[in-house]
Amino acid sequence: MASSTFAIPQNMLLLIIAVIALITIIIVTIQWRRVRETQNNAILIEKQIELKKISMVEKDMDSKRLLETAMPLPKDQQEKLTSIRRSTSDTMHEIGYLHSEVSERLARLEAQTEFRKLQKMLNEIEVKESELEKTLKDIKKH
Repeated sequence: MASSTFAIPQNMLLLIIAVIALITIIIVTIQWRRVRETQNNAILIEKQIELKKISMVEKDMDSKRLLETAMPLPKDQQEKLTSIRRSTSDTMHEIGYLHSEVSERLARLEAQTEFRKLQKMLNEIEVKESELEKTLKDIKKH
């Protein structure tokens, strides 16, 4: 009888160890799958980036090829293009001139406004000064 009571806990211990080993194997398998999926995703993203780079290089080469083999425009279209560029340049110069003139006038207007404010303050000070002098003269008379 004593050996059977000892055998049950030993079997139980083996069962617990087996369950823990099974759970460990399941967890390790799940983690291994996740790592593999992540590695596969990383490889896929690298391949996509590589394809994107190749596509960009091909587009760049195509555009360079187009520039090299571009057909010259007919003379009348070249003249129109030159005219448009010239008028655009003239317009930009005119805009720059007008902008600087507006800035100058605005600065002058601000200066005039400030000058008027200062003149008004000066007049007010002179009036108060004359009132103060008049008051002082009245005080000295009494």
